Amino acid sequence: MPHPIMYRDDDPGLTELRRIALGFPEAFEKISHGRPVFCAPKMFTIYGGNSKATGAMVAYPHALLVKVDESERRALEQDSRFFYPMYLGPFGWLGLDFTAAQVDWDEVGELVDASFRLTAAPRLIRLLDGG
Repeated sequence: MPHPIMYRDDDPGLTELRRIALGFPEAFEKISHGRPVFCAPKMFTIYGGNSKATGAMVAYPHALLVKVDESERRALEQDSRFFYPMYLGPFGWLGLDFTAAQVDWDEVGELVDASFRLTAAPRLIRLLDGG
């Protein structure tokens, strides 16, 4: 049984996230588990997620999920806008709740860039850097 679609094209932040994510070399969007996922070919960004850090599931339908470098994880976890996403958290991912505060799209771009660099093949990183 396929997952239900859990977003709308006019959801807050999705248009901006698409603009950022699809600007990376060979990036494409697909639907996985009912959510937009951005890949090249490995996934590097997801729109929307859930957390179970408090024991009960909390939905974050308007959020960004990205892989983060371990050296930055502790600082990001101190920011109340970030959450530990179910299933992906143990693999180095964090979520940024778009509804927690005014979204800084430059920050989102930096987070997506870092996630891309942690997941993409070296050839794609060279393309990104103009090489």
